Amino acid sequence: MSIFDRFSLKGRVALVTGGGRGLGFEIARAFTEAGAHVVLTGRTAATLDSAVATIAKSGGSAEAATFDIADVTAGRAAIADIRQTCGRLDILVNNVGARDRRPLAAFGDDDILELIRTDLLSAISLSRDAAEIMKAQGHGRLIAVTSIVGEMARPGDAIYPAAKQGLTGLMRSMAVEYGAHGVTSNAIAPGMFATETNAALAENPDMLSFARQRVPLQRWGRPEEIAGAALFLASDAATFVNGHVLTVDGGMSVQM
Repeated sequence: MSIFDRFSLKGRVALVTGGGRGLGFEIARAFTEAGAHVVLTGRTAATLDSAVATIAKSGGSAEAATFDIADVTAGRAAIADIRQTCGRLDILVNNVGARDRRPLAAFGDDDILELIRTDLLSAISLSRDAAEIMKAQGHGRLIAVTSIVGEMARPGDAIYPAAKQGLTGLMRSMAVEYGAHGVTSNAIAPGMFATETNAALAENPDMLSFARQRVPLQRWGRPEEIAGAALFLASDAATFVNGHVLTVDGGMSVQM
């Protein structure tokens, strides 16, 4: 097998949460270009249908599963449906991440629980159920999209970093628990990416100046620049990579 063949995902089935747009869509599109069948999740059917259509036009194979990732019951049902219809699940990408930028004192208990439920609890539940399928296969890839703010913090953004650090801890625990079964667990920590969600920030002159000062590459990341990291971790090129956080931030987190 050549090194290029090791990046093939032919015959694999992947689930990408939040796959209708932004980083999730670029990850899903890369997987389909490498030969995988991808199930995209999200809350908005129209967004998912558009993403599936875009992938199909390029010859890729994808389908949509519309549900709120914070609904654990719906998530479990989606995993069960994939198992029944596809017969396997090789890759899970926990990509969804809601953000609520407020100081800690501004959060009520219900607000905290809502954010943790979306950003962390959903990933725990989906990973648990997906890992059982992967263990039976003797092969699987669990990938968490965390954030550089899982290791760094800024004022007025209290709960999101806590949830992302929890996701990193989950990834490491799963790396230890499932490694013997041929299932690897890794994470991608993105920095500043100009996704649809961040479009206004990315176009703000002050934030452009901030990027030039704080990011050694002196710019925001383009969404498609996340794809290579995800494809690597999902592929047979990363068979001995387990429990690792791959930072994709243009060098922001290493510059003093």
